[in-house]
Amino acid sequence: MLPYETAKKLPFYFYGSVKFTSLKGSVQIEAPIKRGMIGFGQAYEMTTRSSKMAEIVLKGQIIFRGYGQFGKDCFLMVGNNAVLDFGNMAGMASRGKLICTDEITLKTYARIGSECQVVDTDFHQMINTETGERYEVTKPITIGAYNYVGRWTSLLKGAVTPDYCTIASNTLCNKDYSHLGSNILIGGIPAKLLKTNISRDWEGERAMLEKSLLLENRFKVTKGNH
Repeated sequence: MLPYETAKKLPFYFYGSVKFTSLKGSVQIEAPIKRGMIGFGQAYEMTTRSSKMAEIVLKGQIIFRGYGQFGKDCFLMVGNNAVLDFGNMAGMASRGKLICTDEITLKTYARIGSECQVVDTDFHQMINTETGERYEVTKPITIGAYNYVGRWTSLLKGAVTPDYCTIASNTLCNKDYSHLGSNILIGGIPAKLLKTNISRDWEGERAMLEKSLLLENRFKVTKGNH
């Protein structure tokens, strides 16, 4: 999947059981190569057990722009000619589903909680039974920088969130919310603005996140304890 000079540095770590259904697509890393910088099945959450359901279907292209993490038992599918653009420190927690048939972008520190789904397609053609109009089946999704997506949330085709947006658990996002501005909380089915001037304390948590998420830092801690 990678040029030898890149691959020998082992930028990908796969934890536990992962089914590679297809690897016909391509992977591009637009960042300095570090060992274990991208983890799939990575154990960084409270849950410690896996159901061994992790699966990757890669027919299109994935671009990693830095470090990235997928929790346990995630399903990742990138279809033919589709592009998944993964920003630095973007991640999806356990039992998440990410289905990209067109284009999905996660910007820097776009963190998706457990059991969420990001799906840019309706899968099936829908029509207006009166006019015969055929509705678009797919539409790109963009998750802004420094977003936190609460668990059990669905981001569907056309969803766009601004930077510094927090999405409450059990939310449905299916349109462009960027006009609401940054430092907001949205939630509901479908999502609506719940609160302004609110954000996760990203600067305050940065050291904790890097310690728990980056393999190189976890190794340093372990080594120092021996």
